[in-house]
Amino acid sequence: MNTKEIVDKWHVPLWEGQRLLGVEFDHLNSFGLNQDDIPLIVKLVENPNYDYLPGFDIFHGSTDLRQHDYIHLVLGRGIHATDEAFVLGFTAGSTNRVTSVEKKLYTIFAKHLFPKEYRLKDDEIQVYRDAVKLGYISDCQPLDKVDFESMREMSIKDVRKAIGLEEDLLSAYFAIEKRRYPDNPASCRNI
Repeated sequence: MNTKEIVDKWHVPLWEGQRLLGVEFDHLNSFGLNQDDIPLIVKLVENPNYDYLPGFDIFHGSTDLRQHDYIHLVLGRGIHATDEAFVLGFTAGSTNRVTSVEKKLYTIFAKHLFPKEYRLKDDEIQVYRDAVKLGYISDCQPLDKVDFESMREMSIKDVRKAIGLEEDLLSAYFAIEKRRYPDNPASCRNI
């Protein structure tokens, strides 16, 4: 299988929570991007190591790539653009600090200013917005602050339980997403 095929198929579904977090993380990193592969403008928006003003967050929930990849696993998302939109939105929402101005500003970057292969389409922007709301109503810990490294030997299901991430909330949204976007493979494989 070539890298594109692996990327298209890679996904640890929500219902396969018995898998170990560290094993799945290592598998993703065997073919995934490195931090150096990410364009600077994306790093400036999504990675706290590139904050403009230390101690001042323009985009809440920003993470480095390592943390971001762990979040893909605990949210049960693959690595398509729709999955990226969900992971970014839910992570931001889980901080309970995202403003409407921040969502709008992120949307401008993601839709118009990011390099073409990183831009989000209208449906993906809507998934991002939905995920921000979903992360906000979740009682989970802020995902950008969770120490996933210390949980590598735990099952993904146990990690979700430890951080208060509600699988039933995710499942309910995934069903809605599937109905809204029946032609999107990333939206339909979660249920």
